[in-house]
Amino acid sequence: LFTSRTMKLVTTAAFLAVGSHAFSTSPSPSTSLTTRTDESSILHRRNFLSTIATTATAAAIVLSKPNSALASGGATAGKYTTIPIAKRRYYGRVQEAVHEFLLMAPAVIKGDMTDPTVQDFFDVTKTVVVEGKKKDINGICTKKDGDCKSTDIFDSRYNDMKTTMYLLGNAFRINQQKAPDNLPTVKAAKKFFKQMNLFERRVIKNPKQNDEEAKQIYANALDLLDEYLDLVELPPTESGHYDKEFSTLVGETSRIT
Repeated sequence: LFTSRTMKLVTTAAFLAVGSHAFSTSPSPSTSLTTRTDESSILHRRNFLSTIATTATAAAIVLSKPNSALASGGATAGKYTTIPIAKRRYYGRVQEAVHEFLLMAPAVIKGDMTDPTVQDFFDVTKTVVVEGKKKDINGICTKKDGDCKSTDIFDSRYNDMKTTMYLLGNAFRINQQKAPDNLPTVKAAKKFFKQMNLFERRVIKNPKQNDEEAKQIYANALDLLDEYLDLVELPPTESGHYDKEFSTLVGETSRIT
């Protein structure tokens, strides 16, 4: 009774169990060493050379920093997060979310929605999404009320996954005029969310130990997740890349680690 999607699910669970032109100007040939050069001609050549020099300097700056011009797909600076910056901010959190999403696979294959790996993925008290900042100065509390304890902000891994997938996808744009919802990356993310929202309702409201429908919804979501990962330049779920845990802190590099 296994469909190809279910077989892919089994494969994923098995992975969890056991990458200029040089400017040149030819001087005007002099008529003779004794001929006087016309002043207007000199001025004309000076202006020409000045223009060439300015153009060459600008070209050298652009060529020396290609990423700055192409990083956000042509979007002007300051309007949208560039792709390298978005990767540093969200790659870790997206990859950790995929890791925890795939951890559910063995339980989902059994149809057991009561399994802790499934329940924890949607538990809004389980995941620290924002670490509390220290309020003391060099170990000394300076607050009048004496309360310098840091407070973490919690949410579910799934809610954080939705946020970071959307923000990462929004950075992969051709220009700043295109609305986020029209971007292929955002469209792919929303298709995944639609399936996972259905899955979440079954898990939260009435979890069963033999839920065949939830299994099929998860398999559909797995296919849609792979479509998204390809668009944001991340490895597919079957690659084995997500077998490990990932740091969710803002990274120092936009490369996959």
